[in-house]
Amino acid sequence: MTSTPPVPEPAAAAAAPSWAPPRAPQPDRLTLAARTFWQGYRAPVPASVLAGAGVTGLLGAVVLTSRPGLGLVLLTIAGWAAAAPVLVHRRRWADLALAVGAVALVAVVAVRDSPPVLVTALLVAVVAALVAATGARSPLAVLASPLTGAATAVRTLPWMTRGLVGRAHSSVRALVGAAAAVAVAVGLALVFGALFASADPVFARLLPHLDLADAPARIVLGLLAAGAAAALAHLVTTPPPGARFHRPPARTARLHEWLLPVLTLDALVWAFVLVQVSGLLGGSAQLLARAGLSYAEYARQGFGQLLLATALTLLVVAVAARRAPRATATHRLWTTVGLGLLCLGTLGVVAFALRRMGLYVDAFGLTRLRVMATWAELVLGAGLLLVIAAGVRWRAGWLPRALVGTLVVAALGLAVWNPDAQIVRHNATATALDGLDLPYLAELSADAVPAARDLPEPDRSRLLTSLPHEAPDGWAAWNLSRAQAAADS
Repeated sequence: MTSTPPVPEPAAAAAAPSWAPPRAPQPDRLTLAARTFWQGYRAPVPASVLAGAGVTGLLGAVVLTSRPGLGLVLLTIAGWAAAAPVLVHRRRWADLALAVGAVALVAVVAVRDSPPVLVTALLVAVVAALVAATGARSPLAVLASPLTGAATAVRTLPWMTRGLVGRAHSSVRALVGAAAAVAVAVGLALVFGALFASADPVFARLLPHLDLADAPARIVLGLLAAGAAAALAHLVTTPPPGARFHRPPARTARLHEWLLPVLTLDALVWAFVLVQVSGLLGGSAQLLARAGLSYAEYARQGFGQLLLATALTLLVVAVAARRAPRATATHRLWTTVGLGLLCLGTLGVVAFALRRMGLYVDAFGLTRLRVMATWAELVLGAGLLLVIAAGVRWRAGWLPRALVGTLVVAALGLAVWNPDAQIVRHNATATALDGLDLPYLAELSADAVPAARDLPEPDRSRLLTSLPHEAPDGWAAWNLSRAQAAADS
């Protein structure tokens, strides 16, 4: 009778002593990121952040209850006062440039009065400020910057509380003295400001309207402004994990799997472009007669679809470039040719979309909606040019922030161009229009007043009477277009 030999234990099990405690499970990446994130509130709070938040809060309580104007610009500058030096100290020059662009876009509220221009400028300013503060580099980090900013805003309250409590413990006398100095300064400003305002109506118009009934709203708005400034500084000094998140490399597709959809889209895009070119060479009259369309019907159709096609092409290029096979020189050649043809063909689509909008405007006049649609197509075209530049050497680390910078420049250019004034000028000189649509032009903002002054009578008087011409209510609501319109009334 033979005995069965014992089965040897695995080396790892044999190496572990029988008395060793069980190994604790390791936390996953999400848990580690959450722990690291909440530990950020323990970072030191610089005195400049406390001072900047206080000044921003006081200024916000004064200016945020009035119409957006010069006061909002000063509030934005005060909010960046504590964060911008950190960008300079850390030599984050690209982020500093985006921060300056964000402040410049907020300054549009003190120059222009058109709602589409102001909304566009403020939205782009928020995006640029978040990208600059988080230091986002990758496309995902740029897209996630609003979530990063919101998460940091939640963490700012314990961060500021810890900083205030720590400074109160270390220097109670200095803190009390500073609070007393602020109280005396506010009291003197209220007393002497009231005396001077009652003595001079012109001086009184420069002061913000203070009403005790507004006190609760002003306190809340001041606290919100102080919190926003503190959150911005906290985001710059201690960005949460994932602010510069990079996705792991995607699985590379096989060359034939990758080429089939890309070349199919190439053929479709270039077929559309060639049809448009043949229409130009053969004359638009024959093309319209063949399609059974009038000039007005042709001008009305197609721009929205072409705008959407341009945006989708950018998305397709981003996905295709991530999955593109580049292991060999042959692979790199095919992928470069495939994506290059797609981008160049889409530039042709952009050109013909703009031509289509030009026909539309010549037939029906210029409106705010047509201006904004053209602006969006131009921004997408500029994005395509940047994508082509990045694809020359397959290096796109700079591309996400460059796209945000392009958006900032485009929004500033829109404000400089002054759409409302250009609408009046174009429609006044368009030969295809049967007179001015005064009811529509009367809905424009004070930005249109300089162009309305150049109209012949009686259109000039009718339009100037209909356009808004209220004077800015105090310095906080001062706006260049509204001030000029009020001066002409």
